Order: sequence, then structure tokens, then C-alpha cells
Amino acid sequence: MRIGILTLPLHTNYGGILQAYALQTVLERMGHEVVIFDCPLRKFKLPIWKKPLCYSKRIIKRYILQNKSTLINKEKIDFEKERYFRKNTQTFINAHIHRNAVRKLEDIKEDDIDAIVVGSDQIWRMLYFKSMWFTKRAANAFLAFTAGWNIKRIAYAASFGNNNPEISEGEIEDCRKAISLFNAVSVREKSGVKICKELFGINAQWVLDPTMLLSSADYTKLIDGKIGKSTTTGALMSYVLDENSDVSELRATIAKEKNLRINITNVAVNGIEQNNLIAQPPVENWLHSFLDADFVINDSFHACVFSILFHKQFIVFGNKERGMERFTSLLGMFGLEDRLVTSSSEYKPQPDIDYTKVDKILKEKRQEAMSFLESSLK
Repeated sequence: MRIGILTLPLHTNYGGILQAYALQTVLERMGHEVVIFDCPLRKFKLPIWKKPLCYSKRIIKRYILQNKSTLINKEKIDFEKERYFRKNTQTFINAHIHRNAVRKLEDIKEDDIDAIVVGSDQIWRMLYFKSMWFTKRAANAFLAFTAGWNIKRIAYAASFGNNNPEISEGEIEDCRKAISLFNAVSVREKSGVKICKELFGINAQWVLDPTMLLSSADYTKLIDGKIGKSTTTGALMSYVLDENSDVSELRATIAKEKNLRINITNVAVNGIEQNNLIAQPPVENWLHSFLDADFVINDSFHACVFSILFHKQFIVFGNKERGMERFTSLLGMFGLEDRLVTSSSEYKPQPDIDYTKVDKILKEKRQEAMSFLESSLK
């Protein structure tokens, strides 16, 4: 079967890239031909009518008012900065993701596919979906643009991101009509089951994030040959997207308590590079950091996932702005709720995670997920 995966466009988000890779890999191992719909990086262009006024203001600010931070060709410079920032992750995407690049969802053609799988990540969080796919229609997240097509429509581990779906009252009926055409629906968070039932009248299944359908060995293969063997031990891996003084205090506390050196992995490993541009470190480096780590502190859903897959002891610093339900649902599934804190004052030393119990749950959940995919795609 020819399957297209609709997820959020790929950029520098490690988890977003790896969940797309994982779902693609699983479906290909099932014997399907798979592509991932992706929106290429766009260069923002000023409307022709706006250019004279905008450029005139910039010239005055830079050369007359001597504001050297004002950029005349800001759009071009911003595009080049973003392209440079993405260069390492884009290399991974080009090597491992089978993409169908489309500028807008309406460019997807019915004749090219037999099925669309929507998921995973926060594809149903409108804050991200609308802005990243350049659409104003919420129902497009539920494949409204495929109305009338003779294809299978499946949601695998789709996420609303939090307990409150960001869908306006005026858009709910449009979304309800679109999702009613799905052959099967599954969600990544437990709360998503309730949302689907109450908002759309749809029975959804709670399943694993795609990244958890692969083993740690599958990810280690992506690292082999890319990075040399580690020569040091005793690392506290820190992957914190929203740094603040409280996180810094917690990190220092854990490092001192466990006598570990701190390895911060969400900034460019070589600092500022050519022309003051910074590139996101490679995906392989991020994965390798889990292998090196004796302990992980993070505020990221997928950093939690990979801590579990690589059998690491970890603490999650709850990130309320990015959606707490993602953490509580994942940790609750594996009985690891005590790994979540929302401030450094809540932290207390924990006994090591019993990964024998965790792996037993993971095995069962993988079997459930694979059964869902197999039955949905028959």
C-alpha cells in the first residue's frame, strides 16, 4: 500500500524528526511504500506594495539614525540563518526520511497514495498545525482537504498537546465532519481519548508514540560510524528547551549529588560558527548523548521517551507552556509519575527505575500498537 504520513513539517526538533522516522520505518517493515509530507523552508517575501515603504524605513534607521542592528534585506538574511541553523538536522532528514515536499496541503494528490496516516507529535495542536502548514482551516488537520477521495484515513498517536484542544467553536463541526471519515483513530495522550469522544463523537485508542515502536538498538544503528566511541563517563545529560534559573539550580543539585559532569545538549556544541551563525547539533549527537548519560534531566516529551528506551535514570522538569498532559500521560503509562517535578524545590532523590517492569509494559503496548496499525491498514 502507498502510504503518506501527515505530521508537522520537519525542522530542528529532534523528537519530531525521530517520530516521523520511526513511523515510516514501522510501516515499511510491514511491507508498505511510505512517504512523509513535508513543507520545505520558505523565504518570507514582502508584498510588492509594501516594499518601498519598508525598505525606506530600514535605510533611514540604519544609515541616518545609525541603528546598525537594522537589516536592509532582513528576509534574505533570516532565511539564510534558518537554513544554516537546520543544516545538520536537514542532513539527517535527507538521509533517512522519504519525503514528498509540498508547499501546501492542497498540493497532495489522491492518485499518489492509497492511505494517509495522521501523526504523531502535536499534529492536532492548532497553534503548531496552522502556523507550520500555513493554513487557516483547523479541519485540514483531520484531512478535510481530502474530501471525496477514495483512500484510507488513519490517525496514529495524534496529539492535541494538552487537555484543551485549540479549536474554536466555529470550527468544531468542520473538524467533526472530517474526522468522521477516518477508518481508525488513535491518540498519544490518554486525555485525547476523552477529547475525541466528547468533541467529535469518535472512539479513539490510546497508543504509544511512534518512537517507542522501535528499540534502542534501532537508534544505535543510526549513530554507528557517525560518532567515535566515548572515552568519558559520569555524564548528566541536560536537554532543557526553556532554560531558567530554577532549572539551572536543579541541574547543579543533581550533578553535585551524583558527582556527574554536566552535558548540555540543546545548544550548538561548537558554539558560534562562521559569520556568527549557529547550527543545531546533529541528530546523531543527541542520540549519542543518551548512550553517554548516567542521568538525564529534561523538559521534553521525546527526551523522556529516549531516556526510557535507553534505560536511563531521569527527572522531567514539567513544561506547562508546552503542555503538561504529554508528560503525565507518558509517565503514567509506565508508572513513572514520581519522575516529574515542576520546580527545583520538589526534587528529592529517587530509587532507580526498575526497567524490568517498564519493559514488560512497553512490550504489551507495542503489541497493542502494532495490532492497531495492522487491522487499520487491512
